[in-house]
Amino acid sequence: MANRLVNEKSPYLLQHKDNPVKWYSWCREAFEKAKAEDKPVFLSIGYSTCHWCHVMAHESFEDVEIGRLLDKYVCIKVDREERPDIDSVYMSVCQALTGSGGWPLTIFMTPEQKPFFAGTYFPKRSRYGQPGLSDLLRRISYLWENGREKILESSEQIISALQKDDFTEPGEIDEALLHRGYRLLLQTFDSAWGGFGAAPKFPTPHNLLFLMRMHEAEKLPEALYMAEVTLKAMAEGGIFDQIGGGFSRYSTDQRWLAPHFEKMLYDNALLLLAYLEAFQLTQKAFYADVAKRTAGYILRELASPEGGFYCGQDADSDGVEGKYYVFTPDEIIQVLGEQDGKEFCRAYDITKRGNFEGQSIPNRIGKRDAAWGAGDSRLQRLYTYRRTRAHLHLDNKILLSWNAWTIISLARAARILNSPRYMEAAVKARNFISEKMTNEGDRLFVRYCVGEAAHAGQLNDYSVYALALLELYRASFEIKYLEEAIFRAEQMIDLFEDKENGGYYLTAHDAEALITRPKETYDGAVPSGNAVAEEVLEELAALTGEILFREAADRQHRFMAGCVKEYPAAHCFSLMAMAKSLYPHKELVCTGSELPDELISYLRENPAHDLSILFQSAENKKKLSELAPFTASYPISEGTKWYLCENGTCHAPQTDFKKLDLF
Repeated sequence: MANRLVNEKSPYLLQHKDNPVKWYSWCREAFEKAKAEDKPVFLSIGYSTCHWCHVMAHESFEDVEIGRLLDKYVCIKVDREERPDIDSVYMSVCQALTGSGGWPLTIFMTPEQKPFFAGTYFPKRSRYGQPGLSDLLRRISYLWENGREKILESSEQIISALQKDDFTEPGEIDEALLHRGYRLLLQTFDSAWGGFGAAPKFPTPHNLLFLMRMHEAEKLPEALYMAEVTLKAMAEGGIFDQIGGGFSRYSTDQRWLAPHFEKMLYDNALLLLAYLEAFQLTQKAFYADVAKRTAGYILRELASPEGGFYCGQDADSDGVEGKYYVFTPDEIIQVLGEQDGKEFCRAYDITKRGNFEGQSIPNRIGKRDAAWGAGDSRLQRLYTYRRTRAHLHLDNKILLSWNAWTIISLARAARILNSPRYMEAAVKARNFISEKMTNEGDRLFVRYCVGEAAHAGQLNDYSVYALALLELYRASFEIKYLEEAIFRAEQMIDLFEDKENGGYYLTAHDAEALITRPKETYDGAVPSGNAVAEEVLEELAALTGEILFREAADRQHRFMAGCVKEYPAAHCFSLMAMAKSLYPHKELVCTGSELPDELISYLRENPAHDLSILFQSAENKKKLSELAPFTASYPISEGTKWYLCENGTCHAPQTDFKKLDLF
C-alpha cells in the first residue's frame, strides 16, 4: 500500500511511494507526530538519478524488515534538488561529523530537528567494518529509550557548533588571489590526462573557465594548456557520450574512460560554456563540434514541451548501471553491417574483451582513426537502436537555477555558433520561468513538475536567473531583459543579503526557519550562489553606472575576498567576478536605429569579458535612461555612433567601428 509520498510530484519521492516505510515529505505534520509520539526522526535525502540512492532503496527501504524497524521512527524523505536548503544544512552536519558527505544522506535527529548521528549510504547489514542500517536502527532506538541524555547532549553540541558565529573577516580583492588560485590548480593538474587530482574526476567547468580567463588577462600559456588538455581528454573519453552527445556526471578513473553514467542538466550547460570559450580562444573546430553535440543533447533529451529543461537522466538502465551506453562488437556489426561495424569498433574501442565489465564504452582515447561526425547517419542508427534496447529514467523536474545556467549557455551558443535555434530555446525557457515559475508577487519558485510550481526560490534561483537575463540582453540587446535582470538583482539584495556580516544567505529572510541559515561560498558541482551574486552585481555596476550596484558589488567583493583567501582554487567563479573589477574594463554605448552587424560579428569572435555594452535606439532611449541614467545625455542621430570609455576615461565618439580601441 502506497505511503504519503504518493501525492508528491518529485520523481525521487515518487520512487519511494510503495516502500514499506511510512514516509513523510518534509512538513510540519511529521515533526508534530514525532513530538506527540516521542519518536526520533529518520531523515533520508537523495535525488532520483543517484545510483547509490537506488542501491540503498532496493537493499533497505523496499525491505519489510527495515520497514518494521523504521516504525519506531518518524521517517522523512527529501529530494535534495527541490530543497537545497535542507540538504545544505544537514550535509554540513554530515561533513562535520564524518569528514565527508554525499548521497544518499542519512540523518538521525530529534523531533526539534536537531541531528545527533549522520552518514551516507549504509548497507542493510554490517559488513567489512561498515555499520548496517538494521543494526543502526536497533542501536539508536535502544539509546533513545535508555540513554537519551547522551543523544540530546550530542545534538546540542552539534547545534551549538552549527550556529556559532560564522563571521568571516572581509578582505580586499587583488590579483594575488587570482594567481594563487591559478597556482593551486597548476599543482594538482594531471598533465597526462587533464583534470585535477586523482580519480574520481569531475569536470568542474567553472575551473576551466577561470583558467581560460587567466590566459586572456595575463597571457599565461600554461592556463590555456591545462584547460585544453582537460577539454580534449574529456571529449575523447567515455564520460562524453560519443553516440548521443552530452557528458556524464564524473569519471571513475583517471583517463575519463568509465563514467558514473548519470547525465545532469547543469553539468552539460556549464560544459557547453567551457567548450564555447575554448572555441572562441583557439578557433579549433573540435571544440565547436563538442559544443554543438552537447547543445544537441540538451535540446533533444532534456527539453520539455512547455519550454523548460528537465533535471537529468539516470545512470541505471533496467536496474543495471551503464547498460544503456555499453556495446559488444557483435551488436555494433548487427546494427551497422560488417564494414561500417568494424570501422566503428576500431574508431571507438569496441572489443570482445571490453573496457567495462566485459562490454565496451565507446571512446576515442588514443585513437587515430577519424571520428564520425555528429550528423553521420550511421551514428543516428546506433542512437536509435540504443533507445529501443534499454530505458533511461528521466527526472522530469524543472529546476529554476539549472534552467538559468542552460539559458546562459544556449544564448551564448546562439551568438558564437550563429545558430538562431539555440536562442529560440533560451528565450522559450525564460518565458517558461516567467509564466510558470513566478508567483503573483513576482517571487520565484525552486521547481516545477507535472503542472505544479513549488518551494520558495533561493539565492541560486535569483542570482543565476539574473545572470541569464544579462546573457539574453547581451545576445539580443532587447531592453526587457536588462530591466528584469535589474529587478531580480534588487530582489536578491533585499531578500538574501546579510546586512550585518556581508554575503548572501541561501534562503530568503522570510523563508522557513531551519536549525541554521546557511551561507554557501565555495563552488561545488555548480558555482556558489554568492559567487554568482558577485558576478551579477559587478556586471550591473558596469552596465548601469548606478551607485546601488557599485556599492553592493564592492561589499560582495570584500566578503568573498575574506572567504576565498584560504583556498582560492575552490572559488574559481568568484575569482572570475573579481577579475572584472581588477583588470582593465571598457564600457561601450552604441546608438542607432538598428543593431550593427559589426558588433554582432565582434561578439561572435571574441569573448570580450572586459567589455560592457549597451545599445540605444529611439525606441528604447527613455527606458534605457531609466535603467542606466548616464545614457540620457547620449543623442540619437542618423547612422550609428560608438561611445567607448575605459577605466574612467571616455574617448571621442566614433562612426567607424574599426577605429574603436577594441582590437
